[in-house]
Amino acid sequence: MKKTVLITGASSGFGQATAKLFAARGWNVIATMRTPRDIPGTFVTRLDVEKPETIRAAIDAGLQRFGRIDAVVNNAGYGLFGVFELTPDEKVREQFEVNVFGVMNVVRAVLPHFRENKGGCIVNVSSGAGVFGLPMISLYNASKFALEGFSESLSYELGALGIRVKIVEPGGVTSTKFGERSAKEANLPPNGIRDYDTFVSAANQVFDAMRASRSAARDSTSEHVAEVIFEATNDPSDRLRYVATSDILPLVEARRRTSESEYMAFMRSSFGPKLPPVG
Repeated sequence: MKKTVLITGASSGFGQATAKLFAARGWNVIATMRTPRDIPGTFVTRLDVEKPETIRAAIDAGLQRFGRIDAVVNNAGYGLFGVFELTPDEKVREQFEVNVFGVMNVVRAVLPHFRENKGGCIVNVSSGAGVFGLPMISLYNASKFALEGFSESLSYELGALGIRVKIVEPGGVTSTKFGERSAKEANLPPNGIRDYDTFVSAANQVFDAMRASRSAARDSTSEHVAEVIFEATNDPSDRLRYVATSDILPLVEARRRTSESEYMAFMRSSFGPKLPPVG
């Protein structure tokens, strides 16, 4: 019997590449998105992670079409870019509504079906920004750190029920449309607020350098990330995290394999503008 996967945010980027890959590998694919568009070989239906009623409807439609769901890939998300102080409260809340509460909404909706089947796999697409902090994306960082903590805790709760939880951590792949929404949401200092100018200029240089390194990395593509998502979904082991792109490995290893003082010294030398003297 063919297995079935439900994927959120499948209209572009990682989600679309993942939907195409699973379909090519013989899976039934429920490709969900806010504004449905055709993806050959998949069953496309509407799902907005901020609207629980659309999540339930998408799951019901998938079950009616295929009879069961074996895996869910929580891919939908976006990133705010800018200075925290200048970000309106409603945007802060929206960042968490999509990247954290949206994932929770999907998980809560599918768990009764997984428990009935005594099995299933939940793959949450995180980010390098769920492992290490970077300037100008404090809210995106916060949402992905929250997602990582939620996923790890959830893996303990669900492991005893035969339900696997996986975290996939890609870098900022430039071939996706992820950056388009981030750019639209960017909150740079308006005229009259100049205190952040030096910091913003330094941070932009950091991100320019990171984008250049990503462009040079052969595995920084949506298709490669889709392969890692497919690997994680089909891995029967209790492994939790999968780093999906090599460009973030130096930062991931600095965070996870060095002391706190070594890590902070490395990060501040790489990304932190020099602090003014005290007094």
